[in-house]
Amino acid sequence: MNSIVEPLIGGVIIGIATSLMLFFNGKITGISGICANAFTSLNKKDFWRISFLLGLIVGAIFMKFFFPNFFNYELNFSYIEMVIAGLLVGFGTQLGSGCTSGHGVCGLPRLSARSLVATLTFISFGILTVLVRGL
Repeated sequence: MNSIVEPLIGGVIIGIATSLMLFFNGKITGISGICANAFTSLNKKDFWRISFLLGLIVGAIFMKFFFPNFFNYELNFSYIEMVIAGLLVGFGTQLGSGCTSGHGVCGLPRLSARSLVATLTFISFGILTVLVRGL
Protein backbone atom coordinates (compact mmCIF):
# COMPACT_ATOMS: atom_id res chain seq x y z
CA MET A 1 0.00 0.00 0.00
CA ASN A 2 1.17 3.53 -0.69
CA SER A 3 2.98 5.18 2.25
CA ILE A 4 0.54 8.11 2.12
CA VAL A 5 -2.63 6.02 2.09
CA GLU A 6 -2.11 4.18 5.41
CA PRO A 7 -1.66 7.33 7.54
CA LEU A 8 -4.57 8.94 5.72
CA ILE A 9 -6.83 5.99 6.54
CA GLY A 10 -5.65 6.09 10.16
CA GLY A 11 -6.37 9.82 10.38
CA VAL A 12 -9.85 9.38 8.95
CA ILE A 13 -10.58 6.59 11.47
CA ILE A 14 -9.36 8.77 14.35
CA GLY A 15 -11.47 11.69 13.11
CA ILE A 16 -14.58 9.53 12.83
CA ALA A 17 -13.99 7.98 16.27
CA THR A 18 -13.55 11.36 18.00
CA SER A 19 -16.61 12.75 16.24
CA LEU A 20 -18.71 9.76 17.31
CA MET A 21 -17.49 10.08 20.91
CA LEU A 22 -18.42 13.78 20.98
CA PHE A 23 -21.75 13.31 19.19
CA PHE A 24 -23.05 10.29 21.11
CA ASN A 25 -21.41 10.77 24.52
CA GLY A 26 -20.53 14.46 24.68
CA LYS A 27 -16.96 13.49 25.59
CA ILE A 28 -13.71 14.85 24.18
CA THR A 29 -11.27 12.12 23.17
CA GLY A 30 -8.08 13.70 24.56
CA ILE A 31 -5.87 10.86 25.75
CA SER A 32 -4.07 12.79 28.49
CA GLY A 33 -7.36 13.91 30.01
CA ILE A 34 -8.79 10.41 29.84
CA CYS A 35 -5.65 8.95 31.45
CA ALA A 36 -5.44 11.65 34.11
CA ASN A 37 -9.02 11.09 35.22
CA ALA A 38 -9.39 7.34 34.66
CA PHE A 39 -8.48 6.27 38.16
CA THR A 40 -9.26 9.36 40.23
CA SER A 41 -12.87 8.46 40.94
CA LEU A 42 -13.91 4.90 40.27
CA ASN A 43 -17.64 5.17 39.79
CA LYS A 44 -20.03 3.98 37.08
CA LYS A 45 -20.22 7.29 35.23
CA ASP A 46 -16.43 7.32 34.69
CA PHE A 47 -16.15 3.65 33.68
CA TRP A 48 -16.00 4.72 30.03
CA ARG A 49 -12.45 6.06 30.60
CA ILE A 50 -11.13 2.67 31.72
CA SER A 51 -13.01 0.96 28.88
CA PHE A 52 -11.52 3.40 26.39
CA LEU A 53 -7.96 2.80 27.64
CA LEU A 54 -8.46 -0.97 27.64
CA GLY A 55 -9.75 -0.67 24.07
CA LEU A 56 -6.54 1.08 23.05
CA ILE A 57 -4.44 -1.71 24.59
CA VAL A 58 -6.56 -4.53 23.14
CA GLY A 59 -6.55 -2.80 19.74
CA ALA A 60 -2.77 -2.56 19.78
CA ILE A 61 -2.44 -6.25 20.71
CA PHE A 62 -4.87 -7.15 17.93
CA MET A 63 -2.86 -5.14 15.40
CA LYS A 64 0.44 -6.67 16.55
CA PHE A 65 -1.02 -10.18 16.26
CA PHE A 66 -2.79 -9.82 12.90
CA PHE A 67 -0.60 -7.18 11.22
CA PRO A 68 2.94 -7.63 12.58
CA ASN A 69 4.44 -5.93 9.51
CA PHE A 70 3.11 -2.60 10.86
CA PHE A 71 5.59 -2.96 13.72
CA ASN A 72 8.73 -3.48 11.63
CA TYR A 73 10.69 -0.44 12.70
CA GLU A 74 13.65 0.31 14.86
CA LEU A 75 13.96 2.98 17.53
CA ASN A 76 17.34 4.65 17.44
CA PHE A 77 17.11 6.17 20.90
CA SER A 78 18.64 5.16 24.19
CA TYR A 79 16.40 4.32 27.14
CA ILE A 80 17.48 7.50 28.91
CA GLU A 81 16.44 9.58 25.88
CA MET A 82 13.05 7.88 25.83
CA VAL A 83 12.54 8.43 29.58
CA ILE A 84 13.46 12.11 29.26
CA ALA A 85 11.15 12.47 26.24
CA GLY A 86 8.30 10.82 28.14
CA LEU A 87 8.77 13.10 31.14
CA LEU A 88 8.85 16.16 28.88
CA VAL A 89 5.67 15.04 27.14
CA GLY A 90 3.99 14.51 30.52
CA PHE A 91 5.12 17.93 31.70
CA GLY A 92 3.95 19.50 28.43
CA THR A 93 0.50 17.97 28.64
CA GLN A 94 0.11 19.33 32.17
CA LEU A 95 1.40 22.75 31.13
CA GLY A 96 -0.74 22.85 27.97
CA SER A 97 -3.87 21.47 29.65
CA GLY A 98 -3.99 18.58 27.22
CA CYS A 99 -2.15 16.67 24.57
CA THR A 100 -1.94 16.74 20.80
CA SER A 101 -4.93 14.45 20.40
CA GLY A 102 -7.08 16.56 22.69
CA HIS A 103 -6.12 19.91 21.23
CA GLY A 104 -5.29 19.03 17.62
CA VAL A 105 -7.89 16.40 16.85
CA CYS A 106 -10.70 17.47 19.17
CA GLY A 107 -10.11 21.16 19.96
CA LEU A 108 -9.35 22.55 16.52
CA PRO A 109 -12.58 21.25 14.92
CA ARG A 110 -14.48 22.97 17.75
CA LEU A 111 -12.64 26.21 16.81
CA SER A 112 -10.97 26.49 20.22
CA ALA A 113 -8.42 29.33 20.28
CA ARG A 114 -6.59 27.67 23.18
CA SER A 115 -6.30 24.47 21.14
CA LEU A 116 -4.94 26.39 18.16
CA VAL A 117 -2.17 27.94 20.29
CA ALA A 118 -1.42 24.60 21.96
CA THR A 119 -1.29 22.69 18.66
CA LEU A 120 0.97 25.28 17.03
CA THR A 121 3.24 25.11 20.08
CA PHE A 122 3.34 21.29 20.02
CA ILE A 123 4.08 21.17 16.30
CA SER A 124 6.71 23.94 16.49
CA PHE A 125 8.61 22.23 19.29
CA GLY A 126 8.32 18.88 17.51
CA ILE A 127 9.93 20.39 14.41
CA LEU A 128 12.59 22.08 16.54
CA THR A 129 13.34 18.80 18.32
CA VAL A 130 13.78 16.95 15.02
CA LEU A 131 16.05 19.70 13.70
CA VAL A 132 18.20 19.78 16.84
CA ARG A 133 18.36 15.97 17.03
CA GLY A 134 19.47 15.86 13.40
CA LEU A 135 22.51 18.09 14.02
